[in-house]
Amino acid sequence: MKVALASDHGGINLRKEIAELLKELNIEFEDFGCDCEGSVDYPDYALPVAEKVAAGEFDRGILICGTGIGMSIAANKVKGIRCALVHDTFSAKATRGHNDSNMLAMGERVIGPGLAREIASIWLQGEFEGGRHENRINKMSEYEAK
Repeated sequence: MKVALASDHGGINLRKEIAELLKELNIEFEDFGCDCEGSVDYPDYALPVAEKVAAGEFDRGILICGTGIGMSIAANKVKGIRCALVHDTFSAKATRGHNDSNMLAMGERVIGPGLAREIASIWLQGEFEGGRHENRINKMSEYEAK
């Protein structure tokens, strides 16, 4: 698995925690920043990462901002992206199993590093269940193709 990782200024610390987790799990990743403390625009980080995931350059992507909301909205504008905003472990498991999410968004101002690591770990190791859920994913993909 290869993961693309990015944050805006509001998610720098949590992004560093997730980078450490990826190293611990021996998951290949690329960190796309940001590395500044000044305010930046989250679409400048979310959109390029989402495009790389959608193009198949990366299997999955993780985005972090203050709340995760802006990053998830921006990423979901890219065709083929299913970015889930997650702040609990149940949703992390469900979004992989039921929604086949290929991107995860979290908020540094919403959850702490321990919970974020647990969420990311569950999400990274989760598998899509297929079955009845596959039909639902196909409906979204068909709509996107219009």
